[in-house]
Amino acid sequence: MKKVLIALDYEPSAEKIAETGYTIATALNAEVILLHVIAEPAYYSSMEYSPIMGFSGFMDSFNVDLSDTVKDNITTLAQEFLDKSKTHLGNDNIKTLVTEGSFADSIVKTAENVAADMIVMGSHSRRGLDKLLMENVAEKVLHLSNVPVVVIPIKTT
Repeated sequence: MKKVLIALDYEPSAEKIAETGYTIATALNAEVILLHVIAEPAYYSSMEYSPIMGFSGFMDSFNVDLSDTVKDNITTLAQEFLDKSKTHLGNDNIKTLVTEGSFADSIVKTAENVAADMIVMGSHSRRGLDKLLMENVAEKVLHLSNVPVVVIPIKTT
């Protein structure tokens, strides 16, 4: 194992996922790549969360619409989030990538493009209607990936 791709979202669990993935990569003496996949800008309009790894949020930075300016802002803020995550982990050699598209497809495609030997990501326990409406990204990545996938279980309340 030479490269570990760690997929992060803006959920509070991202800190646990980043730290666990980094610990695994360090134990394997592997290169670490942090990834954030950008969804449709409307996805970000309803997000409310606490600060994660020193990243205190972005909702005050712009009003969500579908303009190119907003997409540029989302990309810039996603990069800031990954940079803060890298700082939190204490390793300037960590690489970061921001991609756009379907979460699962983008994670798997990025893993292939960077020749990752492992993917680390979280899985959120969802119930009821939320489970029916939300794509199970971890399950889809498990089915699409040609490399091992470590899924960090995250319980939501």
